[in-house]
Amino acid sequence: MQRIIAVLLMLLLSNMAASDQHIDSEDETTDPSAHAVAPDLREDELKLKLQKGDFVIVPVPISNPTLDTGLVVGGAYFYPQSEQQKKVQPASMTAAAAMYTSNDSAMFGLGHQSYWDQDTWRLGGAIGYANLKLSLLTPVDPGTGPSVNWNIRGNLAFARLSRKILGDWYVGVSGRFVNFEQSIGSSDDTNPFDQAEETKTAGFGLIAEYDSRDMPMNSYSGRLFQFGALFNDEAFGSDVSYQSYKIAYRSYYELSVPVVLAWEVQACHKSGAAPLWDLCTVKLRGFAATDYLSVSSASGQFEARWRMTGRWGLVGFAGVGYSRDNFSQTNDREPIPSYGIGVRFMVLKAKRINLRLDFARSTDSEAIYLSVGEAF
Repeated sequence: MQRIIAVLLMLLLSNMAASDQHIDSEDETTDPSAHAVAPDLREDELKLKLQKGDFVIVPVPISNPTLDTGLVVGGAYFYPQSEQQKKVQPASMTAAAAMYTSNDSAMFGLGHQSYWDQDTWRLGGAIGYANLKLSLLTPVDPGTGPSVNWNIRGNLAFARLSRKILGDWYVGVSGRFVNFEQSIGSSDDTNPFDQAEETKTAGFGLIAEYDSRDMPMNSYSGRLFQFGALFNDEAFGSDVSYQSYKIAYRSYYELSVPVVLAWEVQACHKSGAAPLWDLCTVKLRGFAATDYLSVSSASGQFEARWRMTGRWGLVGFAGVGYSRDNFSQTNDREPIPSYGIGVRFMVLKAKRINLRLDFARSTDSEAIYLSVGEAF
């Protein structure tokens, strides 16, 4: 799935740490790096990292029902800044990441993020290769069972350019090229979705974002709104023509000093001949991301986050999702529950970076997640 690969390629740019601000800052929202996509880890006392000058290497453990257990190792070079530049915009960076998991999935990629003109302009992108060994639910068949192996391998490149228009609002354009091969353990001729062995897609899109969060990695207050539309067309060199629409809204509220309530709603829709690996997913915990590949999906969830001590915390979460016209024909148009509990350990207080361990359940499944950073 292209979304899984995109997240892994941009891991250092969005999920490795928060901004340059400190928790005890009197006015967190005045720091431009509070909303940065590319955090600067050079001055942090993080024991797991290796650092030499402006170059930093950090390992990130992962465990989830989609990719099993593994390790992502990323290295980033942060471009030097003047004191004046540090005050008005985050540091630009170039990063590389590689992943390997226990189900023999592998990925490597190279990404870049630039900021200029006092953070008025932002440019980001990545290229990479992935070989993912996934499990795909299919309609229940007494002869083959409900699950088959699904292997995706190929190249991915994407980029986005955005400009600040007012306050915390950014708008921009995006582009993406994907060339994937796939093999499915048991084909289903009656299934309407594209199961071609090789598909190339190319598209351009529009993006809009509002971000007033105090810290992206672990927000205590603020809101995030995101909208994206991507148009894949044969005129751009794509094998198939289809459109992708995604929208999400998140909100964070500090109920008291140790308790934060967070919630999000999001939706996805594909119009046209979308390939199987680019279908919508239900973005909840308790099942593999491949369980509900569908034309349309929506979900909502909330979390109660309790900071018990300086470093330890507990989380309770619950949510519900929906999918329409999904590949497995499972729970189509029916509520998909998700609920569970989690433990947090803050590995870096200055950036609110948590090590996350979650146990989640859904209708007929349960899963354990280990990662760095909050689920949303």
